[in-house]
Amino acid sequence: MSDGMVRTMTLLADSDMNGQGFAVEDITTGVHASGFGQVGDGRSFSFHVEHQALVVEVYRPRLRGPVPQAEDVVATATRKLTDVDLCDERSMTAVVRDAVADAQPVPRNSR
Repeated sequence: MSDGMVRTMTLLADSDMNGQGFAVEDITTGVHASGFGQVGDGRSFSFHVEHQALVVEVYRPRLRGPVPQAEDVVATATRKLTDVDLCDERSMTAVVRDAVADAQPVPRNSR
């Protein structure tokens, strides 16, 4: 049940991966929206709302464990949420898809 601020989580089946190689596997909408998914090239991503912005992290392929670590982040993106309906799954999915596509590589310190 939704109180207008937070919507329940939705899980997508593996077959929901579209032809573009992008799928949101889990999404919670609302003021504290968050979720995760897969990109067609084997990478996974997560997203969350932080200070009125969407923060997306794209992880390297073939993660070793179920919880990505800081060194697993290969790209990030941030989007303002001024024109996004946080309570609408389609709106959130679209902004996440665009952010994943535009994510910039994370600079690494050479050793």
